[in-house]
Amino acid sequence: MSTTATLSLASRTLEAFNTADWEVFRDLCHDDVVYIEAGTGRRIEGVEPYLEALREWKVALPDVHGDVRRAVGDGDLAVQDVVWRGTHQGPLPTPTGPIPASGAEVTAVATLWVSSRDGRVAELTHHLDVLSLLAQIGALG
Repeated sequence: MSTTATLSLASRTLEAFNTADWEVFRDLCHDDVVYIEAGTGRRIEGVEPYLEALREWKVALPDVHGDVRRAVGDGDLAVQDVVWRGTHQGPLPTPTGPIPASGAEVTAVATLWVSSRDGRVAELTHHLDVLSLLAQIGALG
């Protein structure tokens, strides 16, 4: 896959998340897609479990939206520098239990590393500033 095509795939995947278009998102990913969340150590295998995790984010932050500040690519790999913005309006699932809605507006920076295979997303690694997000919703005390 060309770098241009991989960058386009990454962009379309982010836009499908932003608009909660789960059918498009599913079509852009391989059935065996792997999602790695570096900030939490979470690893999800398979498109359906990955979509469930994304839906949980949209429950916690219904208006969450990722904006790409810059992106680079190399063949089957695209890297996006993303700013996430949203309002914490629902429970945020964590390994120790959900964090109740705080009503706080949040901004968090991240990078998304999107690896493609045969024109679809094969793996996505999300380096999210989880500590900043938790501080903004008052979860750190």
